[in-house]
Amino acid sequence: MVKNYMEIVVDNILKNVLLDYDSMCKCEKCCEDIKAIALNNLKPIYVVTQAGNVYAKVNELEIQFSADVIKELVKAISIVSKNPHHS
Repeated sequence: MVKNYMEIVVDNILKNVLLDYDSMCKCEKCCEDIKAIALNNLKPIYVVTQAGNVYAKVNELEIQFSADVIKELVKAISIVSKNPHHS
């Protein structure tokens, strides 16, 4: 099975980033919109094997890698907070 490991990273980091946004809507639709916008601006990391997962996890530990993900999530949160698509 092919998996974009970046989706897992974004899911994990988004939970922590949203803690800093008390007034931000955190409904499922808004969170999915944030993830989609961020993922469209981040390089995908496709993994298939266990070795691929290990490589991706090591890469995730790099400070710049995490900073890039956080930067894209913050930009996405700004976009969604100004124009939420939920009812």
